[in-house]
Amino acid sequence: MRDDEENRRITLAEVAQKAGVSLSTVSKVLNGRQDVSPGTRGKVEALLEAHSYRRTTRAAREAPLIELVFHELDSVWSMELIRGVENLAKAHQASVVLTESGTRHAPADDWIEGALQRRPIGVVLVFSSLPDAVKRQLAARSIPFVIIDPAGDPEPDVPSVGSANWAGGVAATRHLVDLGHRRIGIITGPEDVLCSLARLDGYRSALNMAGLESDPELVRFGDFHVDGGYARALELLALPDRPTAIFAGSDLQALGVLEAARVRGLRVPEDLSVVGYDDVMIARWSSPALTTVHQPLRQMGEEAVQMLLRLRAGEPAVTRLELATSLVVRNSTAPPPAGPAGLPERLSGR
Repeated sequence: MRDDEENRRITLAEVAQKAGVSLSTVSKVLNGRQDVSPGTRGKVEALLEAHSYRRTTRAAREAPLIELVFHELDSVWSMELIRGVENLAKAHQASVVLTESGTRHAPADDWIEGALQRRPIGVVLVFSSLPDAVKRQLAARSIPFVIIDPAGDPEPDVPSVGSANWAGGVAATRHLVDLGHRRIGIITGPEDVLCSLARLDGYRSALNMAGLESDPELVRFGDFHVDGGYARALELLALPDRPTAIFAGSDLQALGVLEAARVRGLRVPEDLSVVGYDDVMIARWSSPALTTVHQPLRQMGEEAVQMLLRLRAGEPAVTRLELATSLVVRNSTAPPPAGPAGLPERLSGR
């Protein structure tokens, strides 16, 4: 019983005594100061976590803040995620602070110092993973976090919201197969990002289900941006037996494909069909309007905040939520042009 009582009522002075450091050192660790040795920081954080120390502040009660962290803020799809996070934050009288840090895999090492000084009530991160040391630092200060994870496969202990990337790849490719296309190219995202590989797997699965072989010559890895889509599309369209359709792993890449087709003198969709991914606003205003896979980005942001608030309140919460994707058919896809024998390709067997 004494141990239970101590766990419930641990004070910072007691943490300092157990760690063999001063009270000011414990305070520095709590506030994310970097002028503490790694060994001392680890010892203090371990004690805070072991005794379930929970810190509340007047600032947190008066001005609740949710931190949203991206590796880049200049992409169109990031705006959809921001709107979703802001929608739910506003509904709960919380403000949102945006931070740009790190790579697509994890935030930069120095991010956590600023976050701890800002003392948010929770953090939403748009990354594939989070370093163990950062998880411990957030847990020691009772700051819950959720990853919005379009990349695919988070660790079991990481609360996350994602979408059905494999199913999206299947839907896009099956649509093109059903139109009669047999030479279908794909420009997925970076090779080291799981969502890129999941969409590629969906593409291959759809071809396999249709009895078609996947031709490695028709597979390209892009960067999710317009320039990457344009460059990879030019490569595909320069092939002696070029594709009659291209599935782009993002709407931005699809815009690059449209420009490459124009440069090559091809009409979309008469000569080349194009499918994008994400269904961001520009997809419906491109020329022609883009057939694409709808990824519920705004809803992903909303669900991440909902999960965050449940975790903060200590309520039971699903720690992995995967939202459905769906195909949106517009004007950039059509049956293929005539095959070599003057027949539609669906009949010529190409």
